Amino acid sequence: MPVFVWEGKTAQGKILKGEMEAASQEAVFARLRSQRIQPIPARVREKGKGLEKELTIPGFGAKVTAHDVMLFTRQFATMIDAGLPIVQGLDILAQQSESKTFRNTIKTIKQDVESGFTLADALKKHPKVFDDLYVNMVAAGEVGGVLNTILNRIAIFIEKAAKLKSKVKGAMIYPCTIVVVAVAVVTVLLLFVIPVFAELYGGMGKALPAPTQITINISNFFRAYFMYLGAAVVGAGVAIKMYYKTEHGRFNIDGLMLKLPVMGDLIRKVAVARFSQNMSILLSSGVPILDGLAITAKTAGNKVVEKAIMTARISISQGRTVAEPLTESKIFPPMVCQMVAIGENTGALDAMLKKVAEFYEDEVDTAVANLTALMEPVIMVVLGVILGGLVISMYLPIFQLGSLIQ
Repeated sequence: MPVFVWEGKTAQGKILKGEMEAASQEAVFARLRSQRIQPIPARVREKGKGLEKELTIPGFGAKVTAHDVMLFTRQFATMIDAGLPIVQGLDILAQQSESKTFRNTIKTIKQDVESGFTLADALKKHPKVFDDLYVNMVAAGEVGGVLNTILNRIAIFIEKAAKLKSKVKGAMIYPCTIVVVAVAVVTVLLLFVIPVFAELYGGMGKALPAPTQITINISNFFRAYFMYLGAAVVGAGVAIKMYYKTEHGRFNIDGLMLKLPVMGDLIRKVAVARFSQNMSILLSSGVPILDGLAITAKTAGNKVVEKAIMTARISISQGRTVAEPLTESKIFPPMVCQMVAIGENTGALDAMLKKVAEFYEDEVDTAVANLTALMEPVIMVVLGVILGGLVISMYLPIFQLGSLIQ
């Protein structure tokens, strides 16, 4: 549906401006008049047409960040808690948002709410900004009349999710940086440095030590087929990325990730923490358990975990408990399944899941610290062997210079 830019006058003669999503210009006129705004026909036009058309480069548009959504949610909750109407709160938040993309999104949501949509339905039109978890929690808050409380919970949840994500990313920055630098150094050595030594040793007329000759052969091969090797690496990366986009490929790769020695344990703990946190906040907000499982499965971040949750959902719909199918999946640790079973028996599943989430958030902290502590010496040893081996192999003839000259 197109978006129209409009201007109109109120009964007091005040000029108002805005944007509105509507089927046609006539629909815009009708809606403005219903709001007691007299439209100025010459100032009502479809956005993005003629001189107002905005040029955008695909893939380079501004994105709405998790911080933007968190800040919006927390401020919105404060406004509703203070007694401000939803439409007025959205109007204020749209004006003060620093992100142009997010500002336009909020304006569209405001217009939809003014047109009679519920807040949840208006948010649902923007899945790239507000996911299913967010929309369903807002819907539960609207039905229960506790929207401000729900929004505060969502803000806290977004903060925790962002913190969890940053911890895992932070653990990967150092080793990835070291590996990239090491690959660059080895490439420079093989392409430019070793050939100089090879040319120097070539005039000696004596057989070179085996390690030196092997290094020179590797350098010659690397120089001869560098472009092909680069293309092969890029092609393999693209092929893996395309395969990962398929349902079967993502399931297989995600399953492989869970089986990795140290990283797999960290991924599993992150998935468990995310599942427990999401289910806890959904259940405490009044979302039915089957709906909660369907939403949580999509936010698991791992297809194997998602399948386990959806299988559990089917089993629960057939009358089984939550803990039984989770235990059978072999994905969730026994402690989690036992605590879920206790929560079901005591009628406090949301509170028990919250405790599980808190426990596994601490476990993720420990796992990240252990991973960093383990990877640093391993990377240094591997780099030492590779770089040290290259350097020593090229200096062996100099060490044996006396025997080579004789």
